[in-house]
Amino acid sequence: MEAPAAHNPAESTRDGAGARITVTSPEQMQELGRTLASLLRAGDLVMLNGELGAGKTTLTRGLGEGLGVRGAVTSPTFVIARVHPSLVDGPPLVHVDAYRLGGGLDEMEDLDLDVSLSDSVIVVEWGEGKVEELTDDRLHVVIHRAVGDTTDEVRHVTLTGLGERWATAGLDALAG
Repeated sequence: MEAPAAHNPAESTRDGAGARITVTSPEQMQELGRTLASLLRAGDLVMLNGELGAGKTTLTRGLGEGLGVRGAVTSPTFVIARVHPSLVDGPPLVHVDAYRLGGGLDEMEDLDLDVSLSDSVIVVEWGEGKVEELTDDRLHVVIHRAVGDTTDEVRHVTLTGLGERWATAGLDALAG
């Protein structure tokens, strides 16, 4: 598999079931999502963390394109969750924004993520400390960016696969 356009060999490192990738534009973040989508399958839980404006929804937009789902992928901040059915006979994308949810899995129980997990790809923005109990096999994506008053588009994306599912999923190929 080719590395995403976001790949910069001088700035990427490999670390077991994971990868570190430097992205320099929103277009590259979206391309990273499209490339990552090729590794995803029904039953996958992807947890996205990063500052406001880091690119979590942009990455998810790329995931949606790569998975071939219906509907524009936008931030679900005020609706909490959106379901995007597949247009290509693949798994639907369930996109959750847990930013406004304070509690753990109990508070998210009404979303029935545990029911959707087996046949969907579930992406949870701000999910750390809230959805880990859904499965031992999950992908953590952390997007680091400069904070404060800056126009810097550089992002450092760290992908860490946890559990047996991700041990051989090929995340290291994303880093080149």
